[in-house]
Amino acid sequence: MFQFETQLSKLKHEVLKSVAVLAKEDRLNKEELDKIPYEIITDSTPRYRCCVYKERAIVSERAKLAAGFLADGDKVDGELIDIRPNEQIVYVIEAACDRCPINRFTVTDQCRNCLAHRCLEACAVNSISIVGGRAYINQETCKECGMCKTACPYNAISEVMRPCKVSCPTGALMVNTEDRRAMINEEDCVNCGACMSACPFGAISDKSLIVPVAKRLAKKRKMYAVVAPAISGQFGMKVTYGQIKSAIKKLGFEDMVEAACGADAVTVHESNEFVERMENGDKYMTNSCCPGFLGYIEKKFPDQVDRISGTVSPMIATGRYIKANDPEAKVVFIGPCTAKKSEAVKESISDAVDYVLTFEELYALLDAFEIYPDECEDNQVDDASIFGRGFGVVGGLTAAIENFVTDKGIEIAFKPVKVSGGADLKKTMTLAKAGRLDGNFIEGMMCQGGCINGAGRMIAPMRAKAVFNKLNAAGTKKAVLANDKIEGFHDINLER
Repeated sequence: MFQFETQLSKLKHEVLKSVAVLAKEDRLNKEELDKIPYEIITDSTPRYRCCVYKERAIVSERAKLAAGFLADGDKVDGELIDIRPNEQIVYVIEAACDRCPINRFTVTDQCRNCLAHRCLEACAVNSISIVGGRAYINQETCKECGMCKTACPYNAISEVMRPCKVSCPTGALMVNTEDRRAMINEEDCVNCGACMSACPFGAISDKSLIVPVAKRLAKKRKMYAVVAPAISGQFGMKVTYGQIKSAIKKLGFEDMVEAACGADAVTVHESNEFVERMENGDKYMTNSCCPGFLGYIEKKFPDQVDRISGTVSPMIATGRYIKANDPEAKVVFIGPCTAKKSEAVKESISDAVDYVLTFEELYALLDAFEIYPDECEDNQVDDASIFGRGFGVVGGLTAAIENFVTDKGIEIAFKPVKVSGGADLKKTMTLAKAGRLDGNFIEGMMCQGGCINGAGRMIAPMRAKAVFNKLNAAGTKKAVLANDKIEGFHDINLER
């Protein structure tokens, strides 16, 4: 029996599962969708909020997003829906937002009304005064520079920021000044889901494609699953790649193909591209496998876009490989990343993947179809190299390229800079733009630690990494493109 990390994770699962069951049984309509809050919250005693009415209102909006509709009253007609290019994936569920306090700096009872009043002297806009024997911050004029906090010798000034706002790497998370609800500026958002992971109230969620996938599975339509390397450990400490593949095929997929296979092909293509760029005098190149990182460069460092690798991500490479061998097939990518939902519909690469699900959504599907990975047969899965599977953590891509460069005897110096998380990405890209990067290749991952910390994960990243390392350590270290399946990528277009 799977153990959820938090009650919030369990609630999200129950909603996704309920929607998947409706889709599977072809009963998805407004009337049935409206029943979900009452099926999940059955008693009259509130568990999380002020009253059951608010709890049900939140579940109702979450169910709409799970069904693929905006949680703002859009008409639910039960038809198959898609995510379109440039469409926002991550949304704030207004009813769930707790309207967290927005005063960033506050004077606490630790203030001693000292004679030096260094906080007052440090404030450049005169927002600090002495009231009632201690410092007072005028929030209307405060610029939130933090100089007062730095200057106070007693650490008497506290700093509090909304978790969602702190986590946003692009500054897209804003606060409505009228009602203090969180808002997302779509022009700056890269749909990485960092705010979704950070919000302890579950007030931010992603639009889902679980409905069309569940419908196609129920109708036994031909679909292939492309599974991200980070899936290891997501269904428990003892569930293997083989059991996951068995569960996915039992669910109704024609087959499961590891995205790590595409990662092996991407390694070769990106390595050759790196060599060519360095020979042409480029100062550095970045990876292209993380859509959150790509979006970050495009929005915050647009003058550095030409430094991004022109190689597709492993997801796209694997999708193209499948469709080259079976043109009639639909491809579903399954991973921990919400930004992949945006990547899959970009015009230049939308030929590869039809639907994207997170690990949370996959588990909801399995539960809806009453399939449990830990009870499935453990078939041998040995398609990709350990280097391709390593893409799931920060440094994995670098290790793969280093392996390829060494294996081929390439003499050009490869000086990687491995970085993950919004703050470190900003620092690294700022140095790169200024020509002060201590390296010539940036492996950037939007999520701290890599894909295993993606917004659509099911277990804590530290637990996931332990299982990830254990399973991959037991895998093969065969060279890139060493087996028959990977050789099939030679004829696949790997250009973005």
